[in-house]
Amino acid sequence: MKRISDKITRQKAARVKLAVFDVDGIMTDGSLSFTADGSEIKTFNVLDGLGIKLLQKNNIATAIITGRSSHQVIARAKSLGITHLLQGREDKLLALKEICSEHNYSLSECAYIGDDLPDLSAIKAAAFGATVPNAHPLVIDQCDWHTSLPGGKGAAREFCEAILDAQNSLQSTYDEYA
Repeated sequence: MKRISDKITRQKAARVKLAVFDVDGIMTDGSLSFTADGSEIKTFNVLDGLGIKLLQKNNIATAIITGRSSHQVIARAKSLGITHLLQGREDKLLALKEICSEHNYSLSECAYIGDDLPDLSAIKAAAFGATVPNAHPLVIDQCDWHTSLPGGKGAAREFCEAILDAQNSLQSTYDEYA
């Protein structure tokens, strides 16, 4: 796991009460696969799923904001207990503000991880904005922190564990499994 080494960034992550995830490029590797009949296929990483559940176990709410819409995302969100799901949303900042307003969070309590230009405004507005190493260069330049793993390959888990580590609850969370 890549720790947050910058003191100010750790303080931002320590205040997180809501963690928000983009899907394509974060929870998946960003590939779009289609069957012969045109149905879309998405592949999610089980490691990321447990990371999200670890956040929830530590009373950190989770949400998904994605520009595309698919039944696979609905199913994945349901299986992980993510109740805040906004699909088909190109304006990610507006969607983030809607979730915050509806559920009484401030942007200073939010973490957001995304990888491309539509995510940039939400990344910059959230207290803790993160991305992956294969993100658009402008996103990498503007975020607070980036994972060492690419999207769909454990990046979301790394993001979750970095937040828990900043909140000094990662080791006690691990200890529950020992």
